[in-house]
Amino acid sequence: MSVLTGCGEYVKVQKSNDFEYKFEYAKRAFAEKKYQQAATLLKDCITVFKGSDKAEESLYLLAMSCFENKDYISSGAYFQKYYERYPKGKYTEPARYYCGYGYYLESPDPQLDQTNTIKAIEELQAFLDYFPRSEKVPQAQNVIFELQDKLTLKQLQNAQLYYNLGNYMGNNYESAIIVAKNAIKDYPYSKYKEDLELLVLKAKFQEADNSIDERKADRFRDVVDEYYSFVNNYPDSPNRKEAENILRIAQKYVKD
Repeated sequence: MSVLTGCGEYVKVQKSNDFEYKFEYAKRAFAEKKYQQAATLLKDCITVFKGSDKAEESLYLLAMSCFENKDYISSGAYFQKYYERYPKGKYTEPARYYCGYGYYLESPDPQLDQTNTIKAIEELQAFLDYFPRSEKVPQAQNVIFELQDKLTLKQLQNAQLYYNLGNYMGNNYESAIIVAKNAIKDYPYSKYKEDLELLVLKAKFQEADNSIDERKADRFRDVVDEYYSFVNNYPDSPNRKEAENILRIAQKYVKD
């Protein structure tokens, strides 16, 4: 049975200047999963309690209230304020973790702006640096890998877009190669690495095929090198037949 009375008492608490009363009510509201009520009251408390023995707990509870209310951007800001203000505080470990995890939950689809994805990776990596023995280390690592794959997929989509543009208003194959290679360098363990390397091979082939005659031999030689790199890395690739077709054509232009 709820220890809190109806909304009438909540309104009374809101209007009260007794911040001890507000704080205790907010803690009870949090315990009963009334996170919006808790957050509203705690916002009043944190300013008044600054410098007191209740300041730390009230700030952390405010951050957690926002988190539980799925307001991850606000919770991230409060968690960050907490761990910056209390670097060795009672709640610093969960604050750092939930700060990053909240941004992860706010991370959008790959085709959209990835600011929150990058922020989540940064925060969770900092959590791992500060708390390498935390029980939440495996979860944080798995989330980081998932987010890095999302960023890699975005780069793969960008590279594919350049590839599809071909020679429209310039050499977009070269742009596809640059974007794909940067993604491989930045995220060498991504599950999309094979797709990126195949796209590099295909883009180099198209670039060579569209070259002037004087440059075809050198560029197709580069295609051959890229082919062997690809099949060495992925000998059982389902894309091997496509790669071998590229090799067969490229070898016609390459003299021993």
